[in-house]
Amino acid sequence: MLKSPPVTTMGSSLALKGIGDGLLVTVPDGDWHVVWPSLLQAIDERADFFRGARLVLQVADRDLGAAELGGLRDELQEREVALAAILSSSAGTRSAGANLGLALEIPRPELGEDGEREPVRFELEGDQAVLIERTLRSGQKVRHPGHVVVLGDVNPGAEVIAGGNVVVWGKLRGVVHAGATGNERSVVCALDLTPTQLRIGSHISVSPERKGNPRPEKAYVKDGNLVAEAWKTS
Repeated sequence: MLKSPPVTTMGSSLALKGIGDGLLVTVPDGDWHVVWPSLLQAIDERADFFRGARLVLQVADRDLGAAELGGLRDELQEREVALAAILSSSAGTRSAGANLGLALEIPRPELGEDGEREPVRFELEGDQAVLIERTLRSGQKVRHPGHVVVLGDVNPGAEVIAGGNVVVWGKLRGVVHAGATGNERSVVCALDLTPTQLRIGSHISVSPERKGNPRPEKAYVKDGNLVAEAWKTS
């Protein structure tokens, strides 16, 4: 059994969309002085999921000045979240964003050293998932609001953060966080489950030393603990 210290957190509902190498947040209608703290509260409640993320903010025709955008950018930086771009039809908002050095359109994903695109982040509804058909190397990170399926290995130093389940058709050696938005019914499955760190919801564990040959395993939360068992199809 994997050992999991008791940790509790509160989740909240926040609609996200993965785009390129960032997360798109569409700001709802309403008073900015109400929407702003609500957005920050939602990020605080999912700090692990958002930490290191690049946000693209869609504010439609809302008119925001440099002080408002700059204040939000500073608050996000304190949470290790980058405000990468502002999308708006308001000339004043676009001008303020440009003066702050923000992009005014969705940034293109960067290319890796081998000329391939870095792992992208999408949003898919229901039980659909983003499919990564490659091995994730050290330093690479996949962050996705839904499920993540990796056809390859997740090497030490790589990281997968998913709002839903994580399935690795290979060796899972890096850091994995399933149910990062608070869903403790999520599972992590791998052909060889020996992650550097495994998290499901608010529960954390490290893998014990491997004994015997690797086998497909599934990790999930049971009675407040993280457990791993043979991964079998029902």
